Amino acid sequence: MSLQTFKQALGLGRPDSSWTDEQLVQACLSGNETAWEALIHKYKRLIYAIPYRYGAKAEDAGDIFQLVCLELYSELPRLRKVESLKSWLITVCGRQSMKWRRKQLRHEGEEVAIDREEDRNSLGGPEWLATVERAQQVSEAMDRLSEQCRTLVRRLFFEEPPLPYEALARELGLATGSIGFTRGRCLDHLRKRLQDLGL
Repeated sequence: MSLQTFKQALGLGRPDSSWTDEQLVQACLSGNETAWEALIHKYKRLIYAIPYRYGAKAEDAGDIFQLVCLELYSELPRLRKVESLKSWLITVCGRQSMKWRRKQLRHEGEEVAIDREEDRNSLGGPEWLATVERAQQVSEAMDRLSEQCRTLVRRLFFEEPPLPYEALARELGLATGSIGFTRGRCLDHLRKRLQDLGL
């Protein structure tokens, strides 16, 4: 084990996007607050995606996000398999989102007769969960790009409408004619990061 890996495992030093869940969890358990922030940042999109799927607006999704984070904080020392963290988060977030949904239905005066089978299927089934997990992997891969590449990819492919090349060149401090080349290079980096994550 290298000195850097050893320090990371003890929670010493600043976590970055190359840290595995195991390293982040160990650092969190050692009291490294930066590791906690990094862990939450890593799974923020995943956690938010689920309440939105249940129809929650931004404020309610934020409340659910906080509840999931609190539960993660309290249960992290008892997590048996770190590799199950993503599945655990999906389960907890689904449960908190279902509670929120039932409360909303009661508040609106509707009958609440949701059985356990519907609870399990309410996220949209395995296809939807696979989509969420792929989105999480893309988010992790994006975090491993340079700031310039991250900005370029987000502005061109994740925003509607995409930012025109001229405006993007001004924002990044590049010549307009170099955007196409830089885009290709950044997409190659993203493809490599996705391959590293098994996608």
